[in-house]
Amino acid sequence: MSHSPIELKGSSFILPVVHLYTSEPKILREALLGKVKQAPNLLNKAPIVINVAALDINTNWTELQQTIETAGFRVIGVSGCTIERQKKAIIQAGIPLLKEGKEQKINEPVRIPAAPPANTRIINTPVRSGQQIYARNSDLIVSGSISAGAELIADGNIHIYGMMRGRALAGASGDTQCQIFCIHLEAELVSIAGQYWLNDQIPLSYLGQAVQLSLLDNALTIQRIK
Repeated sequence: MSHSPIELKGSSFILPVVHLYTSEPKILREALLGKVKQAPNLLNKAPIVINVAALDINTNWTELQQTIETAGFRVIGVSGCTIERQKKAIIQAGIPLLKEGKEQKINEPVRIPAAPPANTRIINTPVRSGQQIYARNSDLIVSGSISAGAELIADGNIHIYGMMRGRALAGASGDTQCQIFCIHLEAELVSIAGQYWLNDQIPLSYLGQAVQLSLLDNALTIQRIK
């Protein structure tokens, strides 16, 4: 019996969405290069989605894509399009149109997962650069340190009892009630249910501290653990 050389499966990926407020090449490129410089291990050659809701309908989409890619990012899709003429121009430029998973209609109730994570995955060794730990349908506890370039992903909460220099993404399946607990925060990125901060967005007074991160009105909040 012969087998097909390919298999099509559904999957999901957590990708940064860059909201653009200008298409002027020089300004845009300098801003993007600045972000890459702040977190090169995380952002250099990173795949991104660009949200273009604030851009002019007559934007040169080919030039825009080239500007972003010369700054070190890879555009895999565009979101935020509501005008048909704009959509056609983007498609003609060869850029895929995407719909962000977090988009909701006004007054649409937020859907909480019917079966929130109940288990816990425990990692008792340091997590090195390039490693990824995923706790599917469970919380994640890491007792050691997390190196820059390492990534923790959990459908539930994340607890880190060592130095945190990598990336932590809690509520990966969309649960907005999840939290991140960290004894020593120096993270490249923290994210809960798709809402994220890069290192330069974390308030300076909380870096190096024991903190608790959660969502309030769909925005990240942070407080010290006392």
